[in-house]
Amino acid sequence: MTTASLSHTLLTWYDRHARKLPWRVSPEDGKMGEVPDPYRVWLSEIMLQQTTVAAVKDYFQKFTASWPTVELLAAADEEDVMKAWAGLGYYSRARNLKKCAELVAHEHGGKFPEAEDALLKLPGIGPYTAAAIAAIAFNRPAAVVDGNVERVLTRLKQIETPLPDAKPEIRDAMAGLTPHDRPGDFAQAVMDLGATICTPRRPACGLCPWMNDCEVQNSNLAETLPRKAPKKEKPTRYGAAFVAVDRKTGAVLLRRRPPKGLLGGMTEVPGTEWSETFDPARAAGQAPFAGAWKKCTSEVKHTFTHFHLRLTVFRTDTEDAVLSKVGGAWWSPTASLEDEALPTVMRKVVSAALR
Repeated sequence: MTTASLSHTLLTWYDRHARKLPWRVSPEDGKMGEVPDPYRVWLSEIMLQQTTVAAVKDYFQKFTASWPTVELLAAADEEDVMKAWAGLGYYSRARNLKKCAELVAHEHGGKFPEAEDALLKLPGIGPYTAAAIAAIAFNRPAAVVDGNVERVLTRLKQIETPLPDAKPEIRDAMAGLTPHDRPGDFAQAVMDLGATICTPRRPACGLCPWMNDCEVQNSNLAETLPRKAPKKEKPTRYGAAFVAVDRKTGAVLLRRRPPKGLLGGMTEVPGTEWSETFDPARAAGQAPFAGAWKKCTSEVKHTFTHFHLRLTVFRTDTEDAVLSKVGGAWWSPTASLEDEALPTVMRKVVSAALR
């Protein structure tokens, strides 16, 4: 089958089986003249970086309800944006999201650039995201390659080169398949194929519209692709976290992390540095102020992209006077903790201390 026929076959399948997603214009609505909103496409693609569709849906709905346009997001308080993002992870995305919104609103008249090279100049937008926005929002023939596309095309073309070395070959294959007509729908069609049929384990080859043209269909080779270079073992870092609770109100003492670096700008309880050489046995001596600190029985474990983290948690019940001993800190009532910009690891810490 020619590449044009492959593309047409998949688009025909997509017209019938496209996933219904809150940021997507369905094939039916597209035929009725509805066009994608570049703001919603951009927002969804930033949220979907290294995150699943299931995890993103609620966050997307919350963001678009609070800030339905890029201008409103640009004008939002950064702390409110970080609070709305809390729990979604990879917090540099949230900081870049705000910067990008401000740039688009103030320097581009509220309109996203259409070309990939111009999109790449915006904060937080890399090659994949630029291609996705160009294709989906502006119908430009860009080769969009995410994890689902990598899986589908390495199987379709039997690309056995391990990732990341296989990326140029996969991108060339996607570029060759992407039609000038409906490139955005085609990109989403390949993603949907990977998400629903050409899955990592037990792909449903019998339901695949490309079954007869797939070089590894119905073979044991399918589940071995894409191949990946061996991963380096993640190191483990250690640290301590100190949860101070107001004995009268039950409020928790919080502070804000520095704006740059890991979890930059997010909210936390006071704590130590995180390092491979940190000695948990000496953790109590690094408390933010003197008090009756008690070690919690549960150690908090969390995994980041590049390392594992193990935190020893301490708690003390104290009074309002300690506020002056922790710079920039504030008391957060337990009923308000859900609305704080606490990353997942800090929510684990607070939960361990309040049990």
